[in-house]
Amino acid sequence: MAIMNPLDDRLLREALRLPPDARAALAGSLLDSLESDPDPEAEAEWVAEIARRVAAWDADQAQGVPWAEARRAILDD
Repeated sequence: MAIMNPLDDRLLREALRLPPDARAALAGSLLDSLESDPDPEAEAEWVAEIARRVAAWDADQAQGVPWAEARRAILDD
């Protein structure tokens, strides 16, 4: 992790005091600010994948996993 200056550190501490939904929105905005122009082909593939997953969920062909379990599996890999 990069060394932060005092202002960055203060901003981080203030951001961590936000409610979870506000932190998530802030994180999303910060990530969006790092991205360059999206690859249209990749974007189309993501849209198709999301549609496929939503359709599977709506048809009761998919099962959710609690976040704590999914996070554990991600971090254990």
